[in-house]
Amino acid sequence: MSDYDSILSAAKRLPAEDRVRLIDALWDTVPPDQNAPFSDSWLHEIRQRVAELDAGTGRTIPWSEIREAGLARLGHGQAR
Repeated sequence: MSDYDSILSAAKRLPAEDRVRLIDALWDTVPPDQNAPFSDSWLHEIRQRVAELDAGTGRTIPWSEIREAGLARLGHGQAR
């Protein structure tokens, strides 16, 4: 078993809140120049939202609010 497979297997056994924290911590280690591959539908949505922001018609939500809402949906209350 590769390191990746054993780490993924162990991560899957973590409680949901810890998995979210792990995702957040791992994402912070990805260099900004390493773009994630996006599907055509995601690229369309991204371009549309950027255009709305550029036009001043887009609405933004702080990450802290999104994260709290996601954890609440998982039943984990306050994030750490």
